[in-house]
This record gives sequence, structure tokens and C-alpha cells, in this order.
Amino acid sequence: MTDLWVERTGPRRYTGHSSRGAQVLVGSEDVEGVFTPGELMKIALAACSGMSSDQPLARRLGDDYRATVRVSGAADREKEIYPRLDEKLELDLSGLSEDEKARLLVVVNRAIDAVCTVGRTLKSGTTVTFEVDDVST
Repeated sequence: MTDLWVERTGPRRYTGHSSRGAQVLVGSEDVEGVFTPGELMKIALAACSGMSSDQPLARRLGDDYRATVRVSGAADREKEIYPRLDEKLELDLSGLSEDEKARLLVVVNRAIDAVCTVGRTLKSGTTVTFEVDDVST
């Protein structure tokens, strides 16, 4: 399993790390050049949907198909949640008949519903635990 952690690099600014060597800059909306935690959650959802639909789309559209997955959703600041996230997969389907398009939509939705771990987790909810570890000793 990949280890993940964030380290504070300044006021409301962190760097996220993985044991595989990846890094991402995280901070509040008023900090330039960073993602907010909510933005990262949305990007994770969009990337998961894209990756989950990649093979079925490549089989039907070719290995070099272009895709963009957009995700949006405003935060409810009173409750501090995102009550709704909307995803939109943008594809060029001009080479498909109407029947082929309809079948593709079914296959893509099934693939995402079956294997997108991020989407499945957000839809079902999850238990989150938190603890403070005193490392001073």
C-alpha cells in the first residue's frame, strides 16, 4: 500500500506526498499555485471516472481517443459539505451511430459504477477516524 501524508510548508499551505515520489501542493483558495482539499477531491472523482471508463472507451473509439472529465459542485459553507458533485465526460462521438452512442453510454456508466472507487466511496459514505499523535518523546 502506498503511504500518503501532508507536511505543512507555511500558513494554510501543505505539500502532499506519496511513497511513490509524487507531490501535490495544497492550500487555501487565497494561495496561488495550489489545489484546495475540495478541489483535489473533485479531481480525484473526475480522474477515477476517466480511468474507470478508459478501456471500454478505447475499445470503441481507439487507443488515441481524447477525453476531458469536468467536475463541479459548490460547497455548502453552513454545513461544510459538497451536497452535489456534477461530472461531465466530453468525447467526440461523431464516428458512432445513434445506437452505438446509446450502447457506449450504458457501458461507460456501468464501468464507472462498478470500479470507480472514489465515486463509490462518495456515494456510499465512509467512516473517517482522526487522532493526534504526540511525537515529542
